[in-house]
Amino acid sequence: MEAIVLAGGLGKRLRAAVPDLPKPMAPIDGRPFLEYQLDYWIGQGIKRFILSIGYKSEVIKDHFKNNYKQVPVAYAEEPTPLGTGGGLLLAIGQLKSQSPFLVLNGDTFFEVDLEQLLQFHRRTRAQCSLAMTRVKNNDRYGGILASEDGKILNLADNKAPIINGGVYIFEPVLFEGLSPGVFSLEKDLLPQFLEAQKPLYGFLSGGGFIDIGVPEDYCRATVFFAKTKHG
Repeated sequence: MEAIVLAGGLGKRLRAAVPDLPKPMAPIDGRPFLEYQLDYWIGQGIKRFILSIGYKSEVIKDHFKNNYKQVPVAYAEEPTPLGTGGGLLLAIGQLKSQSPFLVLNGDTFFEVDLEQLLQFHRRTRAQCSLAMTRVKNNDRYGGILASEDGKILNLADNKAPIINGGVYIFEPVLFEGLSPGVFSLEKDLLPQFLEAQKPLYGFLSGGGFIDIGVPEDYCRATVFFAKTKHG
């Protein structure tokens, strides 16, 4: 299975703690955050990565080059910032198969069992299956409402304690006919798919989750990885 990692953001909120690096390369105990991501998903069976990159892209390319731990790494480089949606469409053009593919946020780490997620995706006949996590105090994310079988009903209920964890399985057919542009996966594409009544489903995972997008959470990352034994 191939995986696209959305790693092109400017990371403005993290600049105070990590001023000179793209956000996914923020050091955690001496290693880039993105290494922890790739290590985990290689362990889950991913055979090829496409890194969607933009801000300070040369730092990422110089570090990972064309393979990481014998797994091929390709790059989709934004000429100008395209947002997570635009960056995703750019990267989709480099997929080598028409099979379902994984998409990962480059600034979040979420322990999701890929085989379980795939089984859920097939059982529901989803065109998009996104992994969800439960948070105690949801004052930072848009919540998600889903039916008992996982069908997504609402993507912007801020009171909901269930959130999008930044791990997706997509069917390529979902993106047919979409034109390149500057837009967000979360704020533009997913609501567009939902409004068009495309089969979007949410898979609730109890695995460890961390988002290093703000300095407070970035500072927790070393302890997080030590506890989850991914260091």
